Amino acid sequence: MASAGKPVVFDKPRRVLILVENLPSPFDRRVWQEATTLLANGYQVSIICPTGKGYEKRYEEIDGIHIYRYHLPLEAEGAKGYAIEYSLALFHTFRLAWKVLFKHGFDVIHACNPPDLLFLIGGFFKLFGGKKFVFDHHDINPELYEAKFNRRDFFYKLMIIFERWSFKTADVSIATNESYKKIAIERGGMPADKVYVVRSGPKLDRLRILPPRPELKRGKKYMVGYVGVMGAQEGIDLLLQSARYLIKDMGRNDVHFGLVGGGTSLDAMKQMAQDMGIADSVTFTGRAPDQELLDMLNTSDVCVNPDVANEMNDKSTMNKIMEYMALGKPIVQFDLTEGKVSAQKASLYANKNDPIDMAKKIAELLDDPERRREMGEFGRNRVVNELEWEYEAPKLLAAYDRVFGKN
Repeated sequence: MASAGKPVVFDKPRRVLILVENLPSPFDRRVWQEATTLLANGYQVSIICPTGKGYEKRYEEIDGIHIYRYHLPLEAEGAKGYAIEYSLALFHTFRLAWKVLFKHGFDVIHACNPPDLLFLIGGFFKLFGGKKFVFDHHDINPELYEAKFNRRDFFYKLMIIFERWSFKTADVSIATNESYKKIAIERGGMPADKVYVVRSGPKLDRLRILPPRPELKRGKKYMVGYVGVMGAQEGIDLLLQSARYLIKDMGRNDVHFGLVGGGTSLDAMKQMAQDMGIADSVTFTGRAPDQELLDMLNTSDVCVNPDVANEMNDKSTMNKIMEYMALGKPIVQFDLTEGKVSAQKASLYANKNDPIDMAKKIAELLDDPERRREMGEFGRNRVVNELEWEYEAPKLLAAYDRVFGKN
């Protein structure tokens, strides 16, 4: 188990620099859990990340962790937009890495993708500074590219190359599940003994079960909750189609939908709800603080994961599933491999990309309170006894012991 008391004292300082591009810290929950776990176990930790809403300071120290942030002027859409975003992110990350090196020092660069280009920075400091490089594999970017643009072209092949170079540069890689570990070994050429599976287990001191707030249901009997990114591969369009079928075709005027999260598709999804005539039955909060998220999910009777069935989502573990389970909520999602591995009997599984079947399964649960209770209890117990972050922290520490030559 990770140490919960005094930090471990090492013979030499163990200093870690974490690089993350897609979310600010401490908003990125997985990155923050990794950082605080390392800190609690004797490591010195610095983070380089972008700014974001509520996280505009270019530098701050939080709980002993040094956070350096840079501003990205756009939220990318399209291949050209991503090229600009990633180029700017690499420039600022490399610039700030030198600042961290001179102010605090680091022995290890821990790079969290996307993009799969951070190996350029890790490789530079490995080659010229003798630093170690840990590749934390959060997203399978070739599949993510295919999901966004629906093609396997030159850029897809380039993603495969960048991914392989990331693994080749790494002293150790961290996978979020067994599917990602298989990719690291088979496609990335990573030795199996250097790949550590560290799942994104929730922390129960953050995901607290609270009394529901009935006013969030807007006068309806039931609420269906969602938390996550509002992007192309998250299937919010499919969820809205399910909501429309449930409300209009099945005559369920007793259901409200609460959707928590921001992203490039948020405005388009709000307009879609308007066009479907269901806007009064859907609340979009945008990116929200933890308390607002907890209020919405604790009030929900059923939680949903409408992630599109594709190679990317089939192999990925979604944090939202763990969060729903931690709060004791029954789930409806599409039939995806890693979603079933995580949720098991805590979820019903709709036919892939079938919004009508999803609507019917939501209605099935809403009309069966005893089944909702049983599924919620199963999910909660699974998190408490198997999936909580306290069970994953020792695996992260084992990976770092390997980096520093202890095993």
